[in-house]
Amino acid sequence: MPEFIPVLTKDEIARLVRDLAGKISREYKGRDLVLIGVLNGAFVFLSDLIRELSIPVTIDFVRVSSYGSGTTSSGTITLSKDIDVDVKGKDVLLVEDIVDTGLTLAYLIDYMRSFGPNSVKVCTLLDKHERREQHVSVDYACWKIDEGFLVGYGLDYDEKYRELPGIYHLKF
Repeated sequence: MPEFIPVLTKDEIARLVRDLAGKISREYKGRDLVLIGVLNGAFVFLSDLIRELSIPVTIDFVRVSSYGSGTTSSGTITLSKDIDVDVKGKDVLLVEDIVDTGLTLAYLIDYMRSFGPNSVKVCTLLDKHERREQHVSVDYACWKIDEGFLVGYGLDYDEKYRELPGIYHLKF
């Protein structure tokens, strides 16, 4: 039976998201911002983030995978849902649940740039450095963490535990 070690509570997450949304709102005021949520994990974070923004935004989603049912990246990126909105000449903010190895995000940044946006930046709930293989610039992060396999608030292990209101280190 796995053990759940608390990392961030529901209230701590809400405060971090509110603070980050304020920063994003100030920096993108008057600009044409498109938030691209990375499914499945980022949907909870993105949902809370957009409700805290004070600027208009366009929302879309992309689905990529590199994990399968394990706890480590396979290293192979698979795109299974593409964006539907036109991002040419707009500012794109990729919204992730967690930046871990950086492989998926590096792929997505290059992919988004191929559509001719004004800018591509990264917003993540968790910036984790333990297994970083690819350098990626994280422009907005709610929380930086060094290590651990994390679940809750959209993060999963084999599609389980996304519904947990806080974030926990999953210990086997």
